[in-house]
Amino acid sequence: MGTGTILDTITSPDVLKSMDGGQLEALAAELRKRLVETVAVTGGHLAPNLGVVELTLGLLRALDTPRDRVIWDVGHQAYVYKLLTGRQGKFGTLRQYGGVCGFPKRSESPYDAFDTGHASNSISVALGFALARDARGTDERVVAVIGDGSMTGGMAFEALNHAGHLGTRLVVVLNDNEMSISQNVGALAGYLARVRLDPRYTRLRDEVESRLSRIPGVGAAMVAAGEAAKESFKQLLVPGMLFEELGWTYVGPINGHDVQKVQDAVEWASEHEGPVIIHVVTRKGSGYEPAEANPDVFHGVSPFEVSTGKVNGSGSNVPSYTEVFGAALVEEAAHDERIVAITAAMPSGTGLAGFARAYPDRFYDVGIAEQHAVGLASGLALGGLLPVVAIYSTFLQRAYDQVIMDVCLQDLPVVFCLDRAGLVGEDGPTHHGVFDLTYLRTIPNLTLCAPADEAELVDMLHTGLTSGGPFAIRYPRGGAMGVALPKKPSTLEAGRAQVRKTGTDVALLAVGRMVGVAEGAVNLLMEAGVSASVVNLRWIKPLDFETVAWAAQKHSLVVTIEENSNLGGVGAAVLEALSDMSMAVPVMHLGIPDCFVTHGAMSRLLSDVGLTPHAVRDAVIGRLDGLRSGEGDRRDSTPSRRSAH
Repeated sequence: MGTGTILDTITSPDVLKSMDGGQLEALAAELRKRLVETVAVTGGHLAPNLGVVELTLGLLRALDTPRDRVIWDVGHQAYVYKLLTGRQGKFGTLRQYGGVCGFPKRSESPYDAFDTGHASNSISVALGFALARDARGTDERVVAVIGDGSMTGGMAFEALNHAGHLGTRLVVVLNDNEMSISQNVGALAGYLARVRLDPRYTRLRDEVESRLSRIPGVGAAMVAAGEAAKESFKQLLVPGMLFEELGWTYVGPINGHDVQKVQDAVEWASEHEGPVIIHVVTRKGSGYEPAEANPDVFHGVSPFEVSTGKVNGSGSNVPSYTEVFGAALVEEAAHDERIVAITAAMPSGTGLAGFARAYPDRFYDVGIAEQHAVGLASGLALGGLLPVVAIYSTFLQRAYDQVIMDVCLQDLPVVFCLDRAGLVGEDGPTHHGVFDLTYLRTIPNLTLCAPADEAELVDMLHTGLTSGGPFAIRYPRGGAMGVALPKKPSTLEAGRAQVRKTGTDVALLAVGRMVGVAEGAVNLLMEAGVSASVVNLRWIKPLDFETVAWAAQKHSLVVTIEENSNLGGVGAAVLEALSDMSMAVPVMHLGIPDCFVTHGAMSRLLSDVGLTPHAVRDAVIGRLDGLRSGEGDRRDSTPSRRSAH
């Protein structure tokens, strides 16, 4: 990482254009070294970025950025782009608080044209840029870089269809590495594999057309009298016909690890009058053997040892919520053959890899297609099965309409398991799951809950599978609480909270991971002479009105604590309940402020938003002091906290 490297001389992407082949090869090696050494310390998306080193070099040599626009789909493959666009000096702060974001971010650099983090939207966004360019009468080039995994999302095909219809000048680079996070699934993946692996298609097409043209009369006659037959023949023989039928010119497949070939293809495509798709073949994890051997592990990896590739352990034997969920679902499935599991391209990330091995015929990986996942679940439920849909909280947002219309409107027995609920740390605002309590609480027929520990997660999963209707469980990323798991799961009473500690002054009504924070705050409050009760609400919907009423009657202050947006979540539910019961009591609401929280270590982020035991203590004491002085008698109060964007 020291001085004297080629990378240190890259003051802008323009420098790349004067480099010869040897310099580019050396730079590629330096980029891979920097990627491995940095991500080994910070964690992050290593394998995707190792695979696009040469692709990014070729792209930047062909374009005039930032005037020309590059839209990265998902964005987890943009580390190389960041290193080559002025951020190499601070790349060591990758994913750290106040440092380089792990995804493209417009506020970070003029080279980042669009904030990304979710999949399959890049072609839509790029088309918007291109149409705006045409409306202004300017001539900048617009390129979307999308992985083959993202092409399993329906939004990508909606954009392909629209752009092909319009004939807009636009370039899409399809990075084909056979992977999204886990192995790609579906017909499109099979199609790309056939195109990628069988060059006979191209040779046969050229040979047939050449021979026909040399036979007097025959070739012309076929063209004149059999255009339909020719098109059918092309369907069988020509790579890229799937895209060409949508109105796109197809180029490829080309070697994505050849800088010059990528550059040439992008330069040619950029001058073409209509939309062009460049099919580029790369190898995920290229250049670092552990990542090449295990690209799914090194897709998004924690800090690791460079020499061995071994991920550094936390030193804790406590399982994660994800692991507990996965094991519990396998056990439930052993006793009920109706149970099936669905994931959207993340069997390992959602804890379903073990279920897939145990019950391959009852497991469905739909690719990056959350809307389809939920629609599929509704059909499975109507067919007499018990679908469990395991999706990260932030990604279920993409299927909100299907949750409402396909599942809840029809009151179907579908269990939604929302992993990574709440703040998720270094992945930042595109991945924080801090809106689910708000967007799910409003839906009729849906039961919504959050476990305070892993034992409750096991019981809630069992309860959901026996509920007979739509049921959602949200739980956080990372290690659980370390409590013993039940030998046999129990069916919990929906809408019944758990009073964990009884006090006299303040009632702390918490949900999910915040129950532990509330319990930590109790001891700190006791030292300050404040007696506090702790309630594990468990259920966001239906809410326990009886316990809320008890809290209001027996305490001088009610405090709600949730790892969700302050708008419309648990705090709002409690205030609505108090209003319905015509009960007046001071209420303080602690949650995620009305902003997009930045990336960084969990401890720092929780401190920033005021969701640590010490922060809760300080907020409660401040409010009590205000009540005693007559300055804090408003019914609802949310303390002002600095929000990091």
